[in-house]
Amino acid sequence: MNEEIIRLEDVKKIYRTGDVETYALNGISLSVKKGEFAALCGPSGSGKTTALNLIGALDTPSSGKIVVEGRNIAEMSKAELSIMRMNRIGIVFQAYNLIPVLTAYENAEFVLVLQGIPDSERRKRVMAILDEVGMADLANRRPNQLSGGQQQRVAIARAMVSDPALILADEPTANVDSRTAESLLVLMERLNHDHSSTFLFSTHDSRVMERAHRLIMMKDGEIAEDRRIE
Repeated sequence: MNEEIIRLEDVKKIYRTGDVETYALNGISLSVKKGEFAALCGPSGSGKTTALNLIGALDTPSSGKIVVEGRNIAEMSKAELSIMRMNRIGIVFQAYNLIPVLTAYENAEFVLVLQGIPDSERRKRVMAILDEVGMADLANRRPNQLSGGQQQRVAIARAMVSDPALILADEPTANVDSRTAESLLVLMERLNHDHSSTFLFSTHDSRVMERAHRLIMMKDGEIAEDRRIE
């Protein structure tokens, strides 16, 4: 697939504390095509999570341009950004961010409720995605009744249930063991293939880097290397 889904043009993010300026991103430019399975890689402080948050419109750049699905997000209203995140972007957080009082089913269903999807359609879609991620049998358990890997599977289901164009995953394997990390990566690679959703990770995990089809190496807020894996 050659159609562009993300474009960053000379994006900077500067944090100011008094007279001190810290460049989290120092003028990065980047293009991601639809259907890619790509990773922003680098050590802590390299800017990868900052870039992911800007792409997901969870934060705003100090300067530069960010285009998602052909729209300059700086020109979108708060309501439009909220709708875009709800309908077009799925986010997988390092700390899972599941709602503790809701079951796995209800956590995965939540975005469909916000979208106003009818009950019968919601149930069909939620159970289908929970089955895909291997959590259908645990649909009625709350997060504190699930392992870390199971919680991350529910988080992936929640991100995927509305069939978004783009999945942003921030260190998705950071809090799980090696076997669980491998199973999660196999799962996400299969979802990428089957749903044609674009996956963009932020990671310093070699296991993720070994699975990614493109590695965008970051250092000190800049892109140091960008290579595709054949």
